[in-house]
Amino acid sequence: MRSICIVLLLAVSVSACGKKIPLESSSRLTVVKDSGVLPAPNRDDLTADDRPALIGPLDTIQVDVFNIADLSREMQVDASGRISMPLAGTIDARGKTAGELATAVEAALRKRYVRNPEVTVNIKSSVSQVVTINGQVIEPGLYPVTNQMTLMRAIASAKGMSEFASQDDVVILRTVNGRKMAGLYNVEAIQRGVYDDPAVYANDVIVVGDSPQRRMFRNFVALSPLLAGPLIAILQ
Repeated sequence: MRSICIVLLLAVSVSACGKKIPLESSSRLTVVKDSGVLPAPNRDDLTADDRPALIGPLDTIQVDVFNIADLSREMQVDASGRISMPLAGTIDARGKTAGELATAVEAALRKRYVRNPEVTVNIKSSVSQVVTINGQVIEPGLYPVTNQMTLMRAIASAKGMSEFASQDDVVILRTVNGRKMAGLYNVEAIQRGVYDDPAVYANDVIVVGDSPQRRMFRNFVALSPLLAGPLIAILQ
């Protein structure tokens, strides 16, 4: 009799374990009830906040001057960040947007007695607006930066993290107002939605895996694991 009771208890416990427990909302997760379809994004979801695309050394640009075909041309910005055009002369293009450079070319042409010049500038290819990805990724190197570039997308551009890369060892190095700054991020926490995927900008350096910058954070990480958010520091 006792053995029969034990068998019945085991059967009940097994059936209870096999029963699916519905997922409930929490402080970090909101369950959409009665929905099994992920909704499509709207137009605003498909566009990123505008970031100015700045012209830099060795970028290739197209300059068109309306009604003056001889002045329209494709050219490469020189290593010092300047361009040279007939009549307009030498113009500093570095750090300017396409619109700002067009305005500068128009001003230079007016000085050479060109009436009401209308100039458009387009950036055809950029080698200056790049992010550097080093460390434990499949293909380290330089990658172009777009409006929608984030840390996760940058790592994906480098073909992902290597097999033994530590997901809580990702550092972004950046210069802000002349100061060297660093942020330490946990890729796994970003993937779980604990905090947002940070934006990446031109001239950022991303270091995946162990590095002097990562070791600098070690004491902080021991006291405050990367769950609530990234750690940001000014480098001395």
